[in-house]
Amino acid sequence: MKSFARKEKIKTRLLTFLTIILLVGIDRFTKQLITAFLELGDSITLIKIGGNNILSFKYVQNTGAAFSILQGQRLFLIIVSGLLVIGVLIFLMSDKTKNKLLYAALILLASGGMGNLADRAFYGYVIDFIYIEFINFAIFNFADICAVTGSFIAVFALFREELKNKRENENEKQPLKASSEASEADE
Repeated sequence: MKSFARKEKIKTRLLTFLTIILLVGIDRFTKQLITAFLELGDSITLIKIGGNNILSFKYVQNTGAAFSILQGQRLFLIIVSGLLVIGVLIFLMSDKTKNKLLYAALILLASGGMGNLADRAFYGYVIDFIYIEFINFAIFNFADICAVTGSFIAVFALFREELKNKRENENEKQPLKASSEASEADE
């Protein structure tokens, strides 16, 4: 039985690493395509309705974090994101969570963090290119999508788990209350 459990653990870890490699690979590939076909600051409109641009690819270099905060803080951002990625990877490998939704969220977070960390380490900036023009939203990339989606899923998974634990605790208390009321009635 231990052999089967060990094989399953190895299989899960291998699948985890392959998924992270695939997601980081997609991020690297899309960034390479953008830098191959666009000059810094250039854009290509993908969706246009009427005279309004809706979605474009616009090549920019972000030396900061999300929404361009912490501009020029390369070393700090490398250290913080590196530590976060290492922490998430250690947690994934520790088998501390049985929550599959949280596990998937952590894979997305690690992938997004690694994609942008690679940019910061190798180039000194993050390659961003997805631009939702109609709302003038911050320009972002595939790694950002992974990280933000992973964050939302993690919050949802933790919230759902907390509600489940609360319900289970309430259900455990109810039979005790009912049995104590029944014994009082017998007296």
